Amino acid sequence: MQKIYLSLLLFTLTIQQSICQNQSKPNVLVILADDLGSLDLNCYGSKDLETPNLDKLAKSGVRFTQFYAAAPVCSPSRAALLTGKSNLGAGLPGNVPIPEGDPEGKAGLPTEEVTMAEYFKEAGYSTALVGKWHLGHHKDKVPNSQGFDYFFGHQRGCIDNYSHFFFWAGPNKHDLYRNNEEVLYPGEYFPDLMVDEVSQIITKDENPFFVYWAINVPHYPYQATPKWLEHYKDLPSPRKEYAAFVSTMDERVGEVLNELEKAGKKDNTIIVFQSDHGHSCEERAFGGGGNAGPYRGCKFSMFEGGLRVPAIISYPDKLPANEVRDQLCSEMDWLPTIAELSNIKLTDNKIEGKSLMPIIKSKKAATQHEIINWQVGGYDDAKNSWAVREGDWKLLGHPNDPSTKTKFTEKDELYLVNLKDDIGEQKNVAESNPKIVAKLKKYHEDWLSKIKSDRNID
Repeated sequence: MQKIYLSLLLFTLTIQQSICQNQSKPNVLVILADDLGSLDLNCYGSKDLETPNLDKLAKSGVRFTQFYAAAPVCSPSRAALLTGKSNLGAGLPGNVPIPEGDPEGKAGLPTEEVTMAEYFKEAGYSTALVGKWHLGHHKDKVPNSQGFDYFFGHQRGCIDNYSHFFFWAGPNKHDLYRNNEEVLYPGEYFPDLMVDEVSQIITKDENPFFVYWAINVPHYPYQATPKWLEHYKDLPSPRKEYAAFVSTMDERVGEVLNELEKAGKKDNTIIVFQSDHGHSCEERAFGGGGNAGPYRGCKFSMFEGGLRVPAIISYPDKLPANEVRDQLCSEMDWLPTIAELSNIKLTDNKIEGKSLMPIIKSKKAATQHEIINWQVGGYDDAKNSWAVREGDWKLLGHPNDPSTKTKFTEKDELYLVNLKDDIGEQKNVAESNPKIVAKLKKYHEDWLSKIKSDRNID
Protein backbone atom coordinates (compact mmCIF):
# COMPACT_ATOMS: atom_id res chain seq x y z
CA MET A 1 0.00 0.00 0.00
CA GLN A 2 2.84 2.33 0.84
CA LYS A 3 4.38 1.77 -2.61
CA ILE A 4 1.04 2.50 -4.28
CA TYR A 5 0.63 5.65 -2.20
CA LEU A 6 4.12 6.86 -3.10
CA SER A 7 3.52 6.13 -6.79
CA LEU A 8 0.24 8.08 -6.76
CA LEU A 9 1.91 10.95 -4.94
CA LEU A 10 4.74 11.05 -7.45
CA PHE A 11 2.26 10.94 -10.36
CA THR A 12 0.19 13.77 -8.84
CA LEU A 13 3.29 15.92 -8.28
CA THR A 14 4.41 15.32 -11.88
CA ILE A 15 1.00 16.38 -13.22
CA GLN A 16 0.97 19.48 -11.00
CA GLN A 17 4.48 20.38 -12.10
CA SER A 18 3.45 20.00 -15.77
CA ILE A 19 0.37 22.18 -15.23
CA CYS A 20 2.45 24.86 -13.51
CA GLN A 21 5.01 24.83 -16.32
CA ASN A 22 2.29 25.15 -18.95
CA GLN A 23 0.58 27.97 -17.06
CA SER A 24 3.88 29.86 -16.83
CA LYS A 25 4.36 29.78 -20.59
CA PRO A 26 2.86 32.75 -22.42
CA ASN A 27 0.10 32.15 -24.94
CA VAL A 28 0.70 33.57 -28.41
CA LEU A 29 -1.81 35.16 -30.79
CA VAL A 30 -0.42 36.42 -34.11
CA ILE A 31 -2.94 38.43 -36.15
CA LEU A 32 -2.04 39.11 -39.77
CA ALA A 33 -4.36 41.55 -41.55
CA ASP A 34 -4.61 41.33 -45.33
CA ASP A 35 -4.02 44.34 -47.62
CA LEU A 36 -4.33 46.90 -44.80
CA GLY A 37 -2.90 50.30 -45.76
CA SER A 38 0.12 51.87 -44.07
CA LEU A 39 -1.90 54.42 -42.11
CA ASP A 40 -5.36 52.86 -41.87
CA LEU A 41 -5.69 52.74 -38.07
CA ASN A 42 -6.55 55.71 -35.89
CA CYS A 43 -3.35 55.18 -33.89
CA TYR A 44 -1.41 55.65 -37.14
CA GLY A 45 -3.14 58.92 -37.91
CA SER A 46 -6.28 57.98 -39.82
CA LYS A 47 -9.03 60.54 -39.29
CA ASP A 48 -11.87 59.15 -41.40
CA LEU A 49 -12.33 55.63 -40.04
CA GLU A 50 -12.78 53.98 -36.65
CA THR A 51 -10.48 51.32 -35.17
CA PRO A 52 -11.00 51.53 -31.39
CA ASN A 53 -10.03 47.93 -30.62
CA LEU A 54 -6.71 47.96 -32.42
CA ASP A 55 -6.00 51.40 -30.95
CA LYS A 56 -6.64 49.90 -27.50
CA LEU A 57 -4.27 47.05 -28.33
CA ALA A 58 -1.59 49.59 -29.28
CA LYS A 59 -2.05 51.40 -25.96
CA SER A 60 -1.54 48.12 -24.11
CA GLY A 61 1.80 47.52 -25.82
CA VAL A 62 4.32 48.84 -28.32
CA ARG A 63 3.48 50.34 -31.71
CA PHE A 64 6.07 50.54 -34.50
CA THR A 65 6.21 53.40 -37.01
CA GLN A 66 8.95 52.10 -39.31
CA PHE A 67 7.96 48.47 -39.59
CA TYR A 68 8.39 46.67 -42.91
CA ALA A 69 6.65 43.71 -44.46
CA ALA A 70 9.17 41.27 -45.88
CA ALA A 71 7.45 41.41 -49.28
CA PRO A 72 4.74 43.52 -50.94
CA VAL A 73 2.62 40.51 -51.88
CA CYS A 74 0.72 37.82 -49.96
CA SER A 75 2.47 34.42 -50.10
CA PRO A 76 6.05 35.73 -49.76
CA SER A 77 5.07 37.90 -46.80
CA ARG A 78 3.44 34.95 -45.01
CA ALA A 79 6.45 32.74 -45.63
CA ALA A 80 8.70 35.35 -44.02
CA LEU A 81 6.45 35.72 -40.99
CA LEU A 82 6.38 31.99 -40.29
CA THR A 83 10.08 31.28 -40.90
CA GLY A 84 11.87 34.42 -39.74
CA LYS A 85 13.55 34.64 -43.14
CA SER A 86 13.16 36.73 -46.25
CA ASN A 87 10.83 35.10 -48.75
CA LEU A 88 13.82 34.13 -50.91
CA GLY A 89 15.58 32.74 -47.86
CA ALA A 90 12.46 30.69 -47.15
CA GLY A 91 12.29 29.41 -50.72
CA LEU A 92 9.15 31.26 -51.82
CA PRO A 93 9.89 33.94 -54.45
CA GLY A 94 6.29 34.78 -55.39
CA ASN A 95 2.61 34.10 -54.88
CA VAL A 96 1.51 30.46 -54.79
CA PRO A 97 -0.63 29.62 -57.85
CA ILE A 98 -3.96 27.85 -57.61
CA PRO A 99 -3.72 24.02 -57.69
CA GLU A 100 -4.80 23.88 -61.33
CA GLY A 101 -1.74 25.98 -62.18
CA ASP A 102 0.55 23.70 -60.17
CA PRO A 103 -0.51 20.13 -61.00
CA GLU A 104 2.68 18.59 -59.54
CA GLY A 105 2.26 20.40 -56.22
CA LYS A 106 5.74 21.92 -56.27
CA ALA A 107 4.72 25.47 -55.37
CA GLY A 108 4.47 26.60 -51.77
CA LEU A 109 6.54 26.92 -48.62
CA PRO A 110 9.18 24.15 -48.77
CA THR A 111 8.53 21.43 -46.22
CA GLU A 112 12.10 21.55 -44.93
CA GLU A 113 11.52 25.07 -43.61
CA VAL A 114 10.79 25.17 -39.88
CA THR A 115 7.71 27.28 -39.21
CA MET A 116 6.76 29.26 -36.15
CA ALA A 117 4.04 26.66 -35.53
CA GLU A 118 6.58 23.83 -35.56
CA TYR A 119 8.77 25.57 -33.00
CA PHE A 120 5.83 26.12 -30.65
CA LYS A 121 4.42 22.64 -31.17
CA GLU A 122 7.80 21.17 -30.21
CA ALA A 123 7.69 23.32 -27.05
CA GLY A 124 4.37 21.80 -25.95
CA TYR A 125 1.96 24.35 -27.37
CA SER A 126 -1.35 23.64 -29.07
CA THR A 127 -0.99 25.21 -32.51
CA ALA A 128 -3.77 26.49 -34.75
CA LEU A 129 -4.25 28.51 -37.92
CA VAL A 130 -7.54 30.27 -38.55
CA GLY A 131 -8.07 32.17 -41.79
CA LYS A 132 -5.97 32.37 -44.94
CA TRP A 133 -3.12 29.99 -45.75
CA HIS A 134 -1.88 30.73 -49.33
CA LEU A 135 1.37 28.80 -48.84
CA GLY A 136 0.69 25.65 -50.84
CA HIS A 137 -2.01 23.11 -51.69
CA HIS A 138 -0.20 19.79 -51.93
CA LYS A 139 -0.61 17.42 -48.99
CA ASP A 140 2.92 18.11 -47.72
CA LYS A 141 2.43 21.89 -47.87
CA VAL A 142 -0.98 22.41 -46.24
CA PRO A 143 -1.16 23.76 -42.66
CA ASN A 144 -1.45 20.39 -40.91
CA SER A 145 1.83 19.36 -42.55
CA GLN A 146 3.58 22.59 -41.52
CA GLY A 147 3.20 22.46 -37.74
CA PHE A 148 -0.44 23.32 -37.16
CA ASP A 149 -2.48 20.89 -35.06
CA TYR A 150 -5.65 22.57 -36.29
CA PHE A 151 -6.66 24.54 -39.36
CA PHE A 152 -9.90 26.30 -40.24
CA GLY A 153 -9.94 28.53 -43.27
CA HIS A 154 -9.14 28.81 -46.97
CA GLN A 155 -6.08 27.56 -48.80
CA ARG A 156 -6.11 30.03 -51.67
CA GLY A 157 -5.50 33.76 -51.71
CA CYS A 158 -9.05 35.08 -51.29
CA ILE A 159 -12.65 33.94 -50.97
CA ASP A 160 -16.12 35.38 -51.07
CA ASN A 161 -17.02 35.79 -47.41
CA TYR A 162 -20.52 34.31 -47.77
CA SER A 163 -20.23 31.52 -50.36
CA HIS A 164 -16.58 30.75 -49.44
CA PHE A 165 -15.74 30.30 -53.11
CA PHE A 166 -12.36 31.37 -54.45
CA PHE A 167 -12.73 35.00 -55.52
CA TRP A 168 -10.68 35.51 -58.64
CA ALA A 169 -10.53 33.87 -62.03
CA GLY A 170 -12.11 30.51 -62.78
CA PRO A 171 -12.50 27.69 -62.26
CA ASN A 172 -14.84 28.58 -59.43
CA LYS A 173 -13.86 26.51 -56.45
CA HIS A 174 -15.29 26.20 -52.95
CA ASP A 175 -12.40 26.80 -50.58
CA LEU A 176 -13.17 26.26 -46.89
CA TYR A 177 -11.51 23.55 -44.82
CA ARG A 178 -11.30 22.19 -41.32
CA ASN A 179 -7.91 20.53 -41.27
CA ASN A 180 -7.83 18.60 -44.56
CA GLU A 181 -11.58 18.15 -44.92
CA GLU A 182 -13.79 20.49 -46.92
CA VAL A 183 -16.56 22.00 -44.77
CA LEU A 184 -19.75 23.77 -45.86
CA TYR A 185 -21.19 26.89 -44.22
CA PRO A 186 -23.11 28.47 -47.12
CA GLY A 187 -24.30 31.99 -46.39
CA GLU A 188 -22.45 32.30 -43.07
CA TYR A 189 -20.16 35.32 -42.75
CA PHE A 190 -16.53 34.18 -42.74
CA PRO A 191 -15.21 36.88 -40.33
CA ASP A 192 -17.79 35.71 -37.78
CA LEU A 193 -16.87 32.07 -38.36
CA MET A 194 -13.24 32.98 -37.68
CA VAL A 195 -14.13 34.76 -34.44
CA ASP A 196 -16.02 31.67 -33.25
CA GLU A 197 -13.09 29.39 -34.11
CA VAL A 198 -10.40 31.56 -32.49
CA SER A 199 -12.54 32.14 -29.40
CA GLN A 200 -13.05 28.40 -28.88
CA ILE A 201 -9.32 27.75 -29.14
CA ILE A 202 -8.10 30.48 -26.81
CA THR A 203 -10.63 29.81 -24.05
CA LYS A 204 -9.76 26.12 -23.60
CA ASP A 205 -8.01 25.33 -20.31
CA GLU A 206 -5.42 22.98 -21.75
CA ASN A 207 -1.92 23.54 -23.13
CA PRO A 208 -0.67 27.05 -23.82
CA PHE A 209 -1.75 28.04 -27.32
CA PHE A 210 -0.07 29.43 -30.40
CA VAL A 211 -2.73 30.81 -32.74
CA TYR A 212 -1.97 32.34 -36.11
CA TRP A 213 -5.08 34.29 -37.10
CA ALA A 214 -4.55 35.15 -40.76
CA ILE A 215 -7.64 37.32 -41.05
CA ASN A 216 -8.51 37.84 -44.74
CA VAL A 217 -9.62 41.45 -44.22
CA PRO A 218 -9.64 44.07 -45.73
CA HIS A 219 -8.60 42.03 -48.78
CA TYR A 220 -11.13 42.18 -51.60
CA PRO A 221 -13.99 41.43 -52.04
CA TYR A 222 -14.95 44.37 -49.80
CA GLN A 223 -17.83 42.79 -47.85
CA ALA A 224 -18.37 44.82 -44.70
CA THR A 225 -21.35 44.42 -42.40
CA PRO A 226 -24.43 46.63 -42.99
CA LYS A 227 -23.67 48.51 -39.74
CA TRP A 228 -20.36 49.81 -41.04
CA LEU A 229 -21.53 50.33 -44.62
CA GLU A 230 -24.21 52.63 -43.22
CA HIS A 231 -21.69 54.34 -40.95
CA TYR A 232 -19.42 55.29 -43.89
CA LYS A 233 -22.11 55.95 -46.50
CA ASP A 234 -21.05 59.58 -46.97
CA LEU A 235 -17.43 58.78 -47.81
CA PRO A 236 -16.51 58.61 -51.51
CA SER A 237 -16.07 55.22 -53.14
CA PRO A 238 -13.92 53.14 -52.84
CA ARG A 239 -12.85 54.61 -49.52
CA LYS A 240 -16.25 53.93 -47.96
CA GLU A 241 -16.29 50.24 -48.92
CA TYR A 242 -12.72 49.81 -47.74
CA ALA A 243 -13.19 51.74 -44.48
CA ALA A 244 -16.30 49.75 -43.64
CA PHE A 245 -14.36 46.51 -44.07
CA VAL A 246 -11.48 47.78 -41.90
CA SER A 247 -13.89 48.67 -39.10
CA THR A 248 -15.59 45.29 -39.52
CA MET A 249 -12.18 43.69 -38.96
CA ASP A 250 -11.43 45.89 -35.96
CA GLU A 251 -14.75 44.93 -34.38
CA ARG A 252 -14.01 41.20 -34.82
CA VAL A 253 -10.53 41.60 -33.34
CA GLY A 254 -12.17 43.33 -30.39
CA GLU A 255 -14.51 40.38 -29.88
CA VAL A 256 -11.58 37.97 -29.67
CA LEU A 257 -9.65 40.24 -27.30
CA ASN A 258 -12.72 40.43 -25.07
CA GLU A 259 -12.87 36.63 -24.98
CA LEU A 260 -9.22 36.54 -23.93
CA GLU A 261 -9.94 39.01 -21.15
CA LYS A 262 -12.98 37.11 -19.93
CA ALA A 263 -10.91 33.93 -19.80
CA GLY A 264 -8.30 35.70 -17.68
CA LYS A 265 -5.60 35.11 -20.29
CA LYS A 266 -5.01 38.55 -21.76
CA ASP A 267 -2.09 39.54 -19.52
CA ASN A 268 -0.24 36.28 -20.22
CA THR A 269 -0.76 36.37 -23.99
CA ILE A 270 1.71 37.78 -26.48
CA ILE A 271 -0.41 39.48 -29.14
CA VAL A 272 1.15 40.55 -32.42
CA PHE A 273 -0.73 42.51 -35.08
CA GLN A 274 0.56 43.41 -38.52
CA SER A 275 -0.61 43.90 -42.09
CA ASP A 276 0.95 41.57 -44.64
CA HIS A 277 1.81 44.56 -46.90
CA GLY A 278 0.24 47.75 -48.23
CA HIS A 279 -3.31 48.25 -49.50
CA SER A 280 -4.46 46.94 -52.86
CA CYS A 281 -4.96 49.09 -55.95
CA GLU A 282 -6.25 46.17 -58.01
CA GLU A 283 -9.41 46.30 -60.10
CA ARG A 284 -11.12 43.88 -57.70
CA ALA A 285 -10.46 46.43 -54.93
CA PHE A 286 -12.14 49.17 -57.01
CA GLY A 287 -8.67 50.55 -57.72
CA GLY A 288 -7.85 51.34 -54.11
CA GLY A 289 -9.50 52.53 -50.93
CA GLY A 290 -6.51 52.27 -48.61
CA ASN A 291 -4.37 55.12 -47.34
CA ALA A 292 -0.58 55.23 -47.50
CA GLY A 293 -0.45 58.91 -46.51
CA PRO A 294 2.84 60.46 -47.64
CA TYR A 295 4.22 57.12 -48.79
CA ARG A 296 4.31 56.23 -52.44
CA GLY A 297 3.00 52.92 -53.79
CA CYS A 298 0.76 50.10 -52.61
CA LYS A 299 0.59 46.30 -52.75
CA PHE A 300 3.07 44.79 -55.29
CA SER A 301 5.37 47.83 -54.99
CA MET A 302 8.77 48.19 -53.28
CA PHE A 303 7.99 51.82 -52.54
CA GLU A 304 7.15 52.57 -48.90
CA GLY A 305 3.39 52.31 -49.43
CA GLY A 306 3.81 48.67 -50.43
CA LEU A 307 6.16 47.71 -47.60
CA ARG A 308 5.67 49.98 -44.57
CA VAL A 309 2.85 48.55 -42.47
CA PRO A 310 1.12 49.02 -39.11
CA ALA A 311 2.57 46.68 -36.46
CA ILE A 312 1.88 46.23 -32.74
CA ILE A 313 3.00 43.88 -29.96
CA SER A 314 1.25 43.59 -26.60
CA TYR A 315 2.18 41.39 -23.64
CA PRO A 316 0.97 43.07 -20.43
CA ASP A 317 2.83 40.69 -18.13
CA LYS A 318 6.27 41.55 -19.51
CA LEU A 319 6.30 44.43 -22.02
CA PRO A 320 5.83 48.19 -21.64
CA ALA A 321 2.48 49.78 -22.46
CA ASN A 322 1.53 52.77 -24.61
CA GLU A 323 4.98 53.02 -26.18
CA VAL A 324 6.03 53.93 -29.73
CA ARG A 325 9.19 52.80 -31.46
CA ASP A 326 10.60 54.49 -34.55
CA GLN A 327 13.48 52.13 -35.35
CA LEU A 328 13.48 50.15 -38.58
CA CYS A 329 12.03 46.68 -37.95
CA SER A 330 10.99 43.77 -40.15
CA GLU A 331 8.29 41.13 -40.29
CA MET A 332 11.11 38.56 -40.13
CA ASP A 333 11.79 39.75 -36.57
CA TRP A 334 8.61 38.39 -35.01
CA LEU A 335 9.78 34.78 -34.82
CA PRO A 336 13.01 35.50 -32.88
CA THR A 337 11.20 38.08 -30.72
CA ILE A 338 8.32 35.80 -29.72
CA ALA A 339 10.71 32.87 -29.28
CA GLU A 340 12.83 34.90 -26.86
CA LEU A 341 9.76 35.93 -24.87
CA SER A 342 8.61 32.31 -24.77
CA ASN A 343 12.06 30.87 -23.94
CA ILE A 344 12.09 28.80 -27.14
CA LYS A 345 15.41 28.02 -28.80
CA LEU A 346 15.56 28.50 -32.57
CA THR A 347 17.58 25.81 -34.30
CA ASP A 348 17.78 27.23 -37.84
CA ASN A 349 20.99 29.26 -38.14
CA LYS A 350 19.85 30.81 -41.43
CA ILE A 351 17.09 32.90 -39.84
CA GLU A 352 17.47 36.50 -41.02
CA GLY A 353 15.20 38.13 -38.46
CA LYS A 354 16.49 39.64 -35.21
CA SER A 355 14.85 39.81 -31.81
CA LEU A 356 13.18 43.17 -31.25
CA MET A 357 13.60 42.96 -27.47
CA PRO A 358 16.41 45.57 -27.30
CA ILE A 359 14.20 48.00 -29.22
CA ILE A 360 11.08 47.17 -27.23
CA LYS A 361 12.98 47.82 -24.00
CA SER A 362 14.48 51.11 -25.15
CA LYS A 363 13.49 53.72 -27.70
CA LYS A 364 17.20 54.63 -27.88
CA ALA A 365 18.34 51.18 -29.01
CA ALA A 366 19.80 50.90 -32.49
CA THR A 367 17.92 49.18 -35.26
CA GLN A 368 18.70 45.47 -35.52
CA HIS A 369 19.09 45.81 -39.32
CA GLU A 370 21.79 48.14 -40.62
CA ILE A 371 21.00 46.83 -44.10
CA ILE A 372 17.74 45.21 -45.23
CA ASN A 373 16.89 43.61 -48.57
CA TRP A 374 13.73 42.69 -50.45
CA GLN A 375 13.09 40.80 -53.69
CA VAL A 376 10.06 39.09 -55.21
CA GLY A 377 9.47 37.03 -58.33
CA GLY A 378 12.66 35.00 -58.45
CA TYR A 379 16.35 34.79 -57.60
CA ASP A 380 17.53 36.85 -60.57
CA ASP A 381 17.79 40.55 -59.72
CA ALA A 382 18.15 41.44 -63.39
CA LYS A 383 14.50 40.63 -64.00
CA ASN A 384 12.64 40.94 -60.71
CA SER A 385 11.59 43.77 -58.45
CA TRP A 386 13.95 44.38 -55.52
CA ALA A 387 15.07 46.97 -52.99
CA VAL A 388 17.80 47.52 -50.44
CA ARG A 389 17.99 50.06 -47.64
CA GLU A 390 20.88 51.33 -45.50
CA GLY A 391 20.16 54.22 -43.15
CA ASP A 392 18.12 56.80 -45.03
CA TRP A 393 19.27 55.57 -48.45
CA LYS A 394 17.07 53.16 -50.38
CA LEU A 395 17.74 51.72 -53.82
CA LEU A 396 14.97 50.09 -55.87
CA GLY A 397 15.58 47.83 -58.85
CA HIS A 398 12.92 47.69 -61.58
CA PRO A 399 10.45 49.83 -59.58
CA ASN A 400 6.71 49.78 -60.11
CA ASP A 401 3.91 51.86 -58.65
CA PRO A 402 0.37 50.53 -59.21
CA SER A 403 -1.05 53.42 -57.16
CA THR A 404 -0.13 55.96 -59.85
CA LYS A 405 0.38 53.61 -62.82
CA THR A 406 3.65 55.46 -63.51
CA LYS A 407 5.60 54.24 -66.52
CA PHE A 408 9.24 54.29 -65.49
CA THR A 409 11.96 54.99 -68.04
CA GLU A 410 15.13 52.97 -68.61
CA LYS A 411 16.99 55.51 -66.44
CA ASP A 412 14.74 54.52 -63.54
CA GLU A 413 15.67 50.83 -63.60
CA LEU A 414 17.87 51.76 -60.63
CA TYR A 415 15.90 54.22 -58.52
CA LEU A 416 17.63 55.87 -55.56
CA VAL A 417 15.94 57.90 -52.84
CA ASN A 418 16.91 59.43 -49.52
CA LEU A 419 13.94 58.83 -47.24
CA LYS A 420 14.91 61.63 -44.87
CA ASP A 421 14.74 64.16 -47.68
CA ASP A 422 12.05 62.52 -49.81
CA ILE A 423 9.71 60.25 -47.86
CA GLY A 424 7.37 60.24 -50.85
CA GLU A 425 10.11 58.73 -53.06
CA GLN A 426 9.21 61.10 -55.87
CA LYS A 427 12.69 61.95 -57.15
CA ASN A 428 15.25 59.48 -58.44
CA VAL A 429 18.68 60.78 -57.38
CA ALA A 430 20.67 57.82 -58.72
CA GLU A 431 22.38 59.84 -61.44
CA SER A 432 23.86 62.33 -58.97
CA ASN A 433 24.93 59.66 -56.44
CA PRO A 434 26.70 56.92 -58.41
CA LYS A 435 28.88 55.78 -55.50
CA ILE A 436 25.87 55.22 -53.24
CA VAL A 437 24.09 53.36 -56.03
CA ALA A 438 27.11 51.12 -56.53
CA LYS A 439 27.46 50.45 -52.80
CA LEU A 440 23.78 49.57 -52.26
CA LYS A 441 23.66 47.45 -55.41
CA LYS A 442 26.71 45.52 -54.16
CA TYR A 443 24.98 44.99 -50.78
CA HIS A 444 22.00 43.53 -52.59
CA GLU A 445 24.09 41.33 -54.87
CA ASP A 446 26.06 39.98 -51.90
CA TRP A 447 22.85 39.22 -50.00
CA LEU A 448 21.33 37.51 -53.02
CA SER A 449 24.48 35.47 -53.56
CA LYS A 450 24.40 34.25 -49.97
CA ILE A 451 20.71 33.34 -50.19
CA LYS A 452 21.31 31.38 -53.39
CA SER A 453 24.27 29.60 -51.81
CA ASP A 454 22.21 28.71 -48.73
CA ARG A 455 19.50 27.23 -50.94
CA ASN A 456 21.89 25.59 -53.43
CA ILE A 457 20.62 27.68 -56.34
CA ASP A 458 22.96 28.16 -59.29
